[in-house]
Amino acid sequence: MNHASPALPPDLANAFILARNLAAPDMREVDRMIRQRLHSDVVLINAIGEHIVGGGGKRLRPMLHVLAAHAAGYTGRDHIELAAVIEFIHTATLLHDDVVDESDLRRGRKTANAAWGNAASVLVGDFLYSRAFQMMVELDRMQVMRILADTTNSIAEGEVLQLLNIGKADATEAAYMQVIERKTAVLFAAATQLGGVLAGLPEAQCLALRRYGMELGAAFQIADDLLDYVSDADTLGKNIGGDLAEGKPTLPLIYAIQRSTPMQAEILRNAITTRRLAALDVIVATIRESGALERTRARAQAHADAAHAALTTLPPSEHRDVLAALADYAVNRTC
Repeated sequence: MNHASPALPPDLANAFILARNLAAPDMREVDRMIRQRLHSDVVLINAIGEHIVGGGGKRLRPMLHVLAAHAAGYTGRDHIELAAVIEFIHTATLLHDDVVDESDLRRGRKTANAAWGNAASVLVGDFLYSRAFQMMVELDRMQVMRILADTTNSIAEGEVLQLLNIGKADATEAAYMQVIERKTAVLFAAATQLGGVLAGLPEAQCLALRRYGMELGAAFQIADDLLDYVSDADTLGKNIGGDLAEGKPTLPLIYAIQRSTPMQAEILRNAITTRRLAALDVIVATIRESGALERTRARAQAHADAAHAALTTLPPSEHRDVLAALADYAVNRTC
């Protein structure tokens, strides 16, 4: 069976482009804000910050925030600074993640820790967190600060939970979901919820936007873990089998262990425990033959469907339609 990622239908392939184009005027201002507020008297901070901020990422989280703000009817300017805050928080997590994971490649480029060392990466990550909180205080909105403070704390908890799961071959689907909800989905949720908060929407609609972001984030991360077994380093921008090499029991592995023969399951468990990729071809073939990839994709699509449902509380608009399209794009993307 061929498990290569199929070409996206034109409407899904264009979903991210449509979203990016719709958000472009705001995102140009967000990028200017990011570079302005990234500046420091300390040269190394500027160098590492520019390396990771200018690394060609999708800027998905700040883009979701500006799209959600417009979908909620917001007409002010605070969403620009808040989008930059969200990107700083995300960037700080990337710097810390790469140190913890001992990664040397992200988006096809050297990670900051590979280029400058672990100590510098951790400390610049701390700078970005503190700069984000400085900017939050300037906005002077207690609800915004509470949501982002809770979010940052949840991300830290998710990182520790993931660390506890490293090398655990008996990790459950529930444990995996707990990690991605706290580590990844919660920042998506904050980004979209805050669009409604800025617009002054009723609490029910703000929480619906939060649900959309949470479900989208879960779909995005599950699909990302799926790509580890259907993509390659050039397409994905990270090493194929990278999660397995780090001992991370992601959903494709969890499902494959459940559905494989005892001998195959033992090979998979041993790979997680030892973090050795000597038999990577056999491991990937086992995962693909078990039906785990199809089951993982279905789980990601269920979260995308839930994201769609959450948007129905908002009035129809071009921005709402693009948010809906991004949910399907998250599941079906190839990189």
